[in-house]
Amino acid sequence: MRHISTFIDIEAPPRRVWAVLMDFAAYADWNPFVRHIAGSPSPGSRLRVTIQPQGARPMSFAPEVLACEPEREFRWRGKVLVGGVFDGEHALRLVESAAGSCRFVHEETFSGVLVPLLMRGALRTRTEAGFNAMNRALKLRAERGDGHPR
Repeated sequence: MRHISTFIDIEAPPRRVWAVLMDFAAYADWNPFVRHIAGSPSPGSRLRVTIQPQGARPMSFAPEVLACEPEREFRWRGKVLVGGVFDGEHALRLVESAAGSCRFVHEETFSGVLVPLLMRGALRTRTEAGFNAMNRALKLRAERGDGHPR
């Protein structure tokens, strides 16, 4: 099992950051890593997600939503081929901090027989870089407001 965890502090309330995260149709406008999400964020439903780490080709998959707690957590699990080969549980969490701000925690836990082989080099580096790029873009969009609730 391998785990990647990143975070960024955002000078915006969780409500505004959550609105940006749940506006799937706008991801292509601002998100340099998760280029597309379609589907319902309801637990048990399937999403259609396309990611594109910098320097790599886009990858699409259909993860199952595990949790969607407004203004707190959005989590899904995806797999390559069949479960147990290369699975990833992706989590986007908001932790309220000082009045009017929050911390965005972006992480993924990988499991499966191919994880030791695939998570050694470029995949891990590109994934972590993608998380950090998304974090910075989310911060910028949420702090600007971009039409979302204040």
